[in-house]
Amino acid sequence: MNKIRIGIFLSLAFILGLCTSCKEQKSNNKLILNEVLVKNESNYQDDYGVHSAWIEIFNRSYGSANLAGCLLKLSTQPGDTITYFIPKGDILTLVKPRQHALFWADGKATRGTFHTDFKLDTLHSNWIGLYDAGRNLVDQVVVPATRLKENQSYARISDGAEKWEIKDGSSDKYVTPSTNNRTINSNAKMEKFEEQDNDGIGMSITAMSVVFSGLLLLFISFKVVGKISVNLSKRNAMKAKGITDIKEAEEKQLGETPGEVFAAIAMAMHEMQNDVHDIEDTVLTITRVKRSYSPWSSKIYTLRETPHKK
Repeated sequence: MNKIRIGIFLSLAFILGLCTSCKEQKSNNKLILNEVLVKNESNYQDDYGVHSAWIEIFNRSYGSANLAGCLLKLSTQPGDTITYFIPKGDILTLVKPRQHALFWADGKATRGTFHTDFKLDTLHSNWIGLYDAGRNLVDQVVVPATRLKENQSYARISDGAEKWEIKDGSSDKYVTPSTNNRTINSNAKMEKFEEQDNDGIGMSITAMSVVFSGLLLLFISFKVVGKISVNLSKRNAMKAKGITDIKEAEEKQLGETPGEVFAAIAMAMHEMQNDVHDIEDTVLTITRVKRSYSPWSSKIYTLRETPHKK
């Protein structure tokens, strides 16, 4: 008996340990670091009109994610780490699906939720880490500040991509705070289709084929469903009448609705849709209304009575 209790206790402890470890490994990986600008001379301005370094966070999921309670950590030298706690209670920390949040690394946290209490180092590489509310590391990046010139950012090639690159402000590598890292101005598939079908004949044939195929499928489906429903109604009618012979049921037309019924239903629906019920455009009907006598409406009570002289 004691061995069984010990076995049960050890099994429960093992299961609880697994659950705890799974819970600790679970992390909010919806939010990632997306773009960082260290030397801001004439780039994007904050809400105070000041050019400051900034850190962009991207929500790569298709659901909202909240930054409240998360941590932004900065380290420029080994053993030197500064932590910024993102305050709770600000509705702007809720990042919508596939949207961005911009934090100003100006060292002035008193200016608002999106102003950190640390500054980025322009002379050394900056390690930036994003932690969720459970103090789990969500994402990290090392920004090579020495390789970045003024108004150049270190960003992912596209939102949520694994590879990073330096945005130097050129036509294909421009700095994009609070917006997509890469804007697609063309559709490669559309351009390829236009090259192969310049006159649009293939497009017309494809569109007509899709339409007619859809109509054919609808016809087949309605045909099959109609036959099934007719067979079911015949079978139910045979059960109700107690008939087992199919030929006898066909002779008596069990389960079949006469055409007059459908005609009457169609006529009733037509009249209902066109509002032709009880139309009397040229008939004037006068009906005399009889009211019951009530002493409250009697005229004798409206006359003034002559006062009696004594």
